[in-house]
Amino acid sequence: MKIGVLALQGDFVEHIAILRSIGVDAVEVRLPDQLDSLSGLIIPGGESTTIGKLAVAYGLIEPLREFGASRAIWGTCAGAIFLSDDAHRDQPLLSLMRIQVERNAFGRQVSSFEIDLDIPALKAVDPQQRPFHAVFIRAPLIEKVGEGVQTLAQLEDGRIVAAQQGRLLATSFHPELTGDSRVHQYFVKLAESA
Repeated sequence: MKIGVLALQGDFVEHIAILRSIGVDAVEVRLPDQLDSLSGLIIPGGESTTIGKLAVAYGLIEPLREFGASRAIWGTCAGAIFLSDDAHRDQPLLSLMRIQVERNAFGRQVSSFEIDLDIPALKAVDPQQRPFHAVFIRAPLIEKVGEGVQTLAQLEDGRIVAAQQGRLLATSFHPELTGDSRVHQYFVKLAESA
C-alpha cells in the first residue's frame, strides 16, 4: 500500500507525516509517472487555482483524471475544489466528483474556525464514533452533491463539509492539522478497496 500526496503547493508535508504515523508508505507526487505505483492520492489544502495551474504546467490533469477513474483520491480544502466539477469560476478542475463548491465560503483567514463534527462513516475505523475536531481555514463549502455522491458530514445548519463518491473523498476541513488520523485511516480503507 502506497499513498501519494500531490506536492505542487499547499500542506502536503502534514499529510505525509500522518500517513507515515499510521504505517503507510507515503510519497510526494509532482509528475505523472509518479502515480503509477500508488493505491491512492491526497490532494492537499493550499490555493486551488495555483494547484490547478501547476497541474496543467506539469501535464498532470489527464493522468489525475485517469487515476481517479479507478483509484482513490481525497481532496482536502483546496483539493476538494480541484476535485469538483463546478467552482463558480474559470479555473482548472479535475471534474471527477459531482459536487458544486463555493470557494472561501466562510470568509477570510481571520474567519477560520474549529468545530467538532459527527462523521458516522468513521465508524469503519472508530467503533466509538467520537466526534472529529475539524479545522476550517478559508474553507470551501460543498453547496450541492450530484447523483451517486454521499454526504458524510454537515455543520449544524445543514451545510455540507464532507462528501464521498465511490473511492473519491472531499473534505472542506483540514484533518492533517489535528493529529487525529481517523479520516486518513478511512481514506486508506477506500484505497485498499480498489
